Amino acid sequence: MALVTAPPLLLAVAGVIHPRHLTAATAGDWAGLHIVLLPVFPFLVLGLLVPLWGWPRRDAEGALTVLAWAGSLCYAAYYSGLDAVAGISAGTVLDHGVRGAAGRLFATGDELGRIGVYGLAVASLATCAVLWRRHGVRVLPGAVVLLAACWSFVDSHIFWPRGVYTMVGFAVAFALLTVAASRPAEDAERADSPRRTRA
Repeated sequence: MALVTAPPLLLAVAGVIHPRHLTAATAGDWAGLHIVLLPVFPFLVLGLLVPLWGWPRRDAEGALTVLAWAGSLCYAAYYSGLDAVAGISAGTVLDHGVRGAAGRLFATGDELGRIGVYGLAVASLATCAVLWRRHGVRVLPGAVVLLAACWSFVDSHIFWPRGVYTMVGFAVAFALLTVAASRPAEDAERADSPRRTRA
């Protein structure tokens, strides 16, 4: 549970202290915070990878697992690009008095971040599909919260207030999915079989 919830909660805390706007006065803090966050953003996908732990089988679940891995990789690569370009680079150039470059860096970073979040959404859908096949409706609350957080993440980043709530949403979703997936699928099938027999 700590493994899947720590990254989004750390990002939520970072969002609270994140400068609201990039200015000459905040540029140093802006760049410094994004340097610290560079290794944190990719770990957000642990909430998807941990419930799917294991080598994928050669079936539909295996294909969905590989799709979740691919989406997670897309997120980790492209969202790190956003962090490097719109965070570290934009903050650094403005901190050194370079005018006019930050706007273009933001535009490029936004494009990278959007691709990354779309990859995260694909990974989330694939993960929820696998967990649905294994554990049934128990994954529904976590899936709903997760997809809502992905939708919000497209344009909220981690900025206060919506970005912070988005990160908390990821933490809640990952916790719900981890709890739903904590019981082995075989136990869930045995628990459901009497109901199916009576039906």
